This record gives sequence, C-alpha cells and structure tokens, in this order.
Amino acid sequence: MRLSRLGSLHQCRLSFMRQLTRRMALEGWHFTRTAFEVDASGVGHAVYTATGPDRSYSLVAFAHDLPDHLRSDRVIAEAWDATFTLFDGVPGTEDIARLSRNVPVQEAGRISESELSLSRANRSVRLWTHVVDRLAAGQQPDAGMIAEVGYLMRTTAVYGSGKFGAADREVIAGRAEMAAPFQAEMLSVYLTRWFVRDMVEHMARMKGGARAVRLEPGLARRLGIGNSTGLGMAPFLVNHPMLVNNWILVRETALARVRALPRAAPEEIALFRDLLARSARALDHWRTEHPVQLAKLAALKADLATLLARAGTDLGRDHPWDRLITWAEGALSPEGQELLVSLVLEPYGPLVDGLGPCMAAVEEAGFRIDGAMTLAQLAALIEAHYPWALTTDWSAPAATARAWYVSEEKLEPRLGERAEEPIEPYEQPLGPGRDAARLHAALAGWPGDTTLATFLLHHPEYRHTARRVQIAAKAPYGELRDNTLAAEMLPIDMLRAKLSFFGATSFDPRSDRWIRITMFAGAPYPPELDSTNADFWVYPEATA
Repeated sequence: MRLSRLGSLHQCRLSFMRQLTRRMALEGWHFTRTAFEVDASGVGHAVYTATGPDRSYSLVAFAHDLPDHLRSDRVIAEAWDATFTLFDGVPGTEDIARLSRNVPVQEAGRISESELSLSRANRSVRLWTHVVDRLAAGQQPDAGMIAEVGYLMRTTAVYGSGKFGAADREVIAGRAEMAAPFQAEMLSVYLTRWFVRDMVEHMARMKGGARAVRLEPGLARRLGIGNSTGLGMAPFLVNHPMLVNNWILVRETALARVRALPRAAPEEIALFRDLLARSARALDHWRTEHPVQLAKLAALKADLATLLARAGTDLGRDHPWDRLITWAEGALSPEGQELLVSLVLEPYGPLVDGLGPCMAAVEEAGFRIDGAMTLAQLAALIEAHYPWALTTDWSAPAATARAWYVSEEKLEPRLGERAEEPIEPYEQPLGPGRDAARLHAALAGWPGDTTLATFLLHHPEYRHTARRVQIAAKAPYGELRDNTLAAEMLPIDMLRAKLSFFGATSFDPRSDRWIRITMFAGAPYPPELDSTNADFWVYPEATA
C-alpha cells in the first residue's frame, strides 16, 4: 500500500471494464441503436440500448455544436461537445424530452432515479478533424495519428452513485450485472465509444456525401475513450478504505490462488507467453512525455526483455508462478513486477473471475465507532496498522509540506503548499498517517483502561481518526501506508491506482497532479462483442 507501488499497477482480468465485457458476452447481451437524430451540423440526440437477461440499459447521448473557445476539460466548464446519461431501461418520448432539458447542462440540471450516470465528453480536435476529413474524402485516417492520440473524444467526468439526482448505488447493487464496482459507469463509457464512432462517420458523410467511407474496423478498434483525471480523484483512495481494501484484497487473493498451483498446463503457459509478447507490443503504443513515467517505461521495457527470456525456460516445473513471482521481486522494477502479477492471472479465469463481485463494499458511513474499546487497545491498533506513521518526524517541514483543500473557484480538490499559502484553516482530513500519530500521542496521557467513548467526550476532534483506526483493523488494505502530505508525494500514484482497477491503459501523466488515460482501446464494439473477443482485447494482436 505504498504509493510508489500503487502507482505501478496495471489493468488485469479483474478490472471493471473487462468484468463488464466478459459478463455481457457470456450472457449473450444484444445491442441496438434505437435512435440517431443528429443533423448536418452535428446537433441532436441518439439512444443506444444494451439488453441483458433481466433488463435493459440505454445510453442517451446529446451532440452539440460547441465553439472552440468554449471547449474545456475543467470540471467547471459549462458546455461540451457531447453529454450523456445511462437510463435504466428504454426511454420513451417524454423521457427524452425531460433529459434534453437537463443532461446538456450537467450540474446545472437534475436527473432522476431512472438515470444511473451523468457524463460529458469533448473532442480531440486535431484527430477528430483529421478523421472526418479523411473519411469524407474516401480515405482512411493515418494509423500513426490514431496510435499517437488514441481517442476521438475524452470524457471530463462520469458521475454516478446518486450525484445530481441519479440513482443511489443501493438501487442497483443487488443486480448481478451491477454487483461489481462501477459497472454502470463502465457501461456508459462502453456505449459512448460506439456513439463516438457513429458521430465521426456521420460528420464525414455530411461533409463528403457519396464519397465518404466508414472507418475501417481494425482502425476503429484501436480508438478508445480518452479521459483526463486530476486531483479530484486522488482523495477517493483515502475516503473509501473499505472499498479500496476489497479491491486490493481480491487481487491479492487471486494472486495467492495462482501462486499456490503446483503445476501449469501447457495451454496455460502458452497463453501467458502469448499475452506477455502482446504486452511488449503494447508498449509501442504507450505515449508519454512525463519524466517519471518515461523512466518507468524504460525500466518496464528492460523488464519485459528479461521476463520474455525467463518465460522461455522453466515454467513446466513445480509451482511455476510462485517461483516466477519470487524471482521477479529481486529482478524487476515495480512496474515490471505489477505487470507480471496481472499476466499470471490471465490463464485462470475459473480461479479468478468469481471474485469480481467481492470487490464491492458497503460504504463506511454506516461504520459505528466502538466506544467500549479501551485506549490501550486503540493504541495497539495504531501501532499495528500505522507503524510507518509513528516513525515519521511530523515536525519536519517536508513531512507536512502539502495541504489538501477544496477550491471555492474551481470546486475541485486542490493540493497547496502549507508554508506558502494561507490554506491550513480549510484543510481536508486527508493525512491519515499524521492524524494517527497525533491520536497516538494524545492517548499517552490517559490510563490504558479508559474507554474510547470517555476519551472522545473530552476530545471529539479525534472521532474521525479513531473511526479510521477501527476500520483499518477490519480492512488491512484500506489505508495508504504512505504520507499523503509529504513534499515528495506524487498524486498521480493515487490516480493511477484507481484507474488501473477501472482497466485504463496508456497512463500519461501531464504533471504530478493529473493524468491522461484511454478506456476500452482495442475492445470490440458492442455489435461485435462475443465470447471470442470479450476478454483479451486489451492486449494488442500481432497485426496491431
């Protein structure tokens, strides 16, 4: 749970995107475009419906003619190239009319419990224009440009779980297809990608008429949905310890199951080696200019060369995966080690896939403090779960150099320099290590047999931290074991950790505080989805 380790995680077969496509293929979902009423200027709406064994979900998309000077990826933007909601069922005429008044204005409107998510997206203007122009002229776009950018539109937010009137998580948590985390949001993005392809082809037809051609399927599959994620996502890992614990615990459980296997079948070894080679090809599509990620990519390329040589030797011996992981701990960088963890899970769907729904969690708001716990017991918990925090010199300026707060102007979490900005009065409780150390020091002046309830009556300022400590006792992977206030802390490590569980690829930090990714790149489009292409689409084929 160190940030440098979490910042090296990769997607795996437990990632939420792949759980979604795998389930839909297994259950034989079918997909229909039930409306596409978009005019020659690119304004209108479309509806895409996904139907599973028990119910349907529909992406309602609104296309807008956005002037360039209004295009912004900031949360405080007020206009976008496209806006979306995921409707629970199939919308009727009255639903479309209601949504047309609310979805395009996003936060300024209100949706209902019939909607499961609210989102918006902007074009990658350079690639969008290039693709429209080429298709309109009867030509395919340049494959190099597609590889360089990776997406025609990028989302700037995908809201769910009750925001702006949408259905609370509890409304859908009991549905099998929504049991794993973020399945509604992933379905929204998956259908959005279909809409984006249709839109770019539509605009090409409006421009080129009979000369226009459709996007070649192989090129279309290379395009994902982009996303620019900033500091707003970073506090998630601190604020949801039970959920984060379940994500990591499930991944570690899956790894333990694979490491315990006494032998690997020839077809399992063959699949591992194939995906390893395809992972090496994926590096050719990974673009970044950030010095930290460039160094990590260079190490990863060297790791893959080493791993490819190692994988050609002794995987037929006893406990091959355990031996390979143990070897990697001393031979590979964290990037290489974590990619290997993802790869060894791939041949073992029957062992791993059933764990997916266990990644959900009941939110911590219902966690009640155990006031009967003695202070001696609480101190022991802090010593067991926060040893790194107790050995940190919190009086050193570098240890508390940063402070998290919410910007009134931008309405987003921000990270400021404590010594340079008057932000401390507005600081958010996002330094659990420091807070645990403070609580531990405060307990020293009290008898060990005092109840926590008595202590908190005198010091209610420690309620939040006492609650976190008790949660940590139940959720061993729920707490970051690192200093989130330190001068050298990189918020992009937190962003990447969460995005890796989504299933994102091509992590491209643009600074230490925001990162670009691609979602569903390589995936089959909904009408093409079947059991033959639903899982390993994330690894480029030899011809890609």
